[in-house]
Amino acid sequence: MNQLRRSFLKTTGTTGAIAVAVAAGLLKPTEVLAATWNKGAFEAKNLADAYKGLGLAAPADSKDIAIKAPDIAENGAVVPVEVSSKVAGTSSIIILVEKNANPLIARFDLANGAEPFVSTRIKMGQTSMVRCMVVAGGKTFSASKEVKVTIGGCGG
Repeated sequence: MNQLRRSFLKTTGTTGAIAVAVAAGLLKPTEVLAATWNKGAFEAKNLADAYKGLGLAAPADSKDIAIKAPDIAENGAVVPVEVSSKVAGTSSIIILVEKNANPLIARFDLANGAEPFVSTRIKMGQTSMVRCMVVAGGKTFSASKEVKVTIGGCGG
């Protein structure tokens, strides 16, 4: 059998199956499968407004939250950050950068039994405190670490 013909038939079959699913209402192209967008929190211009948008009170400091980030980031566009929590019942991990134009970077909601660990790369406009918050049992805890951002890798 000709390979080109086989590939064509496979692609046509897959496309047809998707079209039938859309027509039957089983697959909705406009439906997003992620959590709803918290516009107020993500567009906040300072930490207080971000906390208010998230519906959280001022967090208590905790040594059970570990932040792994570089002391000096040569490129503020891609700063690696890892957050892990030893707080029992952690349901969310939130990352904020105080001096960013929009301080709320990310909110990770964890399902039951998920390991409270996230690893991501964030964007930082300047040297600032990276603040990580953990929501557990209706209470909010936080830890922070200063990350210095150099300009063009030349110091700052």
